[in-house]
Amino acid sequence: MPDETQLTPAQSAMLSALDFWMYAAEAVYWAATKGNDPNMEAASKAQEELLHIEQQIQQLQGVAGDNQAAQKQLQGLRERVESLRRQMSGQLTPWERTELARHPNRPYPLDYIERIFPDFSEIHGDRAFGDDAAMVCGMARFRGREVLVLGTQKGRDTKQRVHRNFGQPNPEGYRKALRAMKFAEKWGRPVISLIDVVGAYPGLGAEERGQAEAIAHNLREMARLQVPFIAVITGEGGSGGALAIAVADRVLMLENTIYSVISPEGCASIMWRDSSKKDIAAAALRITATDNLELGICDEVIPEPAGGAQHDYDAAANAVADVLDKQLSELEKLPTAELLNARYNKFRKMAQYFDVKGA
Repeated sequence: MPDETQLTPAQSAMLSALDFWMYAAEAVYWAATKGNDPNMEAASKAQEELLHIEQQIQQLQGVAGDNQAAQKQLQGLRERVESLRRQMSGQLTPWERTELARHPNRPYPLDYIERIFPDFSEIHGDRAFGDDAAMVCGMARFRGREVLVLGTQKGRDTKQRVHRNFGQPNPEGYRKALRAMKFAEKWGRPVISLIDVVGAYPGLGAEERGQAEAIAHNLREMARLQVPFIAVITGEGGSGGALAIAVADRVLMLENTIYSVISPEGCASIMWRDSSKKDIAAAALRITATDNLELGICDEVIPEPAGGAQHDYDAAANAVADVLDKQLSELEKLPTAELLNARYNKFRKMAQYFDVKGA
């Protein structure tokens, strides 16, 4: 039987140091969250330390080979990292969830499409002005169904971001999305919208080409689309730019996403003339998935891998796929008239206010 892989003295020292760093990260986190006024800067520092520890574990994993003692110690460290991440996820402030929703490594709609929707065939152009790379649309398959998938794509690097206009659609993007939705309606295919958008593009050209009209037209047509329609907030759900592809039978949100009429920075600038008060605005706006669920805007919150979807694309995609499958199965049972009435009533019931006589 071959000898176990032996670690070098430096690697053994690193393994021992990782254990110490893990204790330090746990201590920093517990100290930061103790009491009624948690130190969120210290909590963020603990998250950074966890990321560093995780990177070191991955490096040692490759050199440990069949060294059972080292592998056992690394496995224990991984479990402690995951445990602390889960605890951190449960105590994030609204602003911290906003930062997670904007995380540059978070999976974008095309990442979900690659993992969930085989045979994706993209549709281009609005047949009026041109194509918009910020809006991705196409026919695909999903667990035995033929569906239309659409979403907003931000881009990973500078070149992609410029090509995708930083994920902010122009009017032609929204008109392309509507063209695709009407095509899906013609062939009786469900529509699935994956949303991660700061907002509709506010440039001069976009306004000249009728940005407001394009969004308003989409809102009207989506309300009477005669096929099941599910919208999933996968990152940011910003203002009318998100709503323009989200008048759906079911609105789902991943655990660390936001959905709001305005960004926290924009709200803080208007309310207090100080964008640095964004954390106060984020809490006041009630923009998190849990808040939207309580307000009746979101229908279900999809759990993410510990620490956020950016840590495990496959696990995040599987979670989204399972909830989509369940919700689609329910919607497909409804007659068209009942589907449309339920969608209409869903949005009519939002933000209702009542005057109480004699109060």
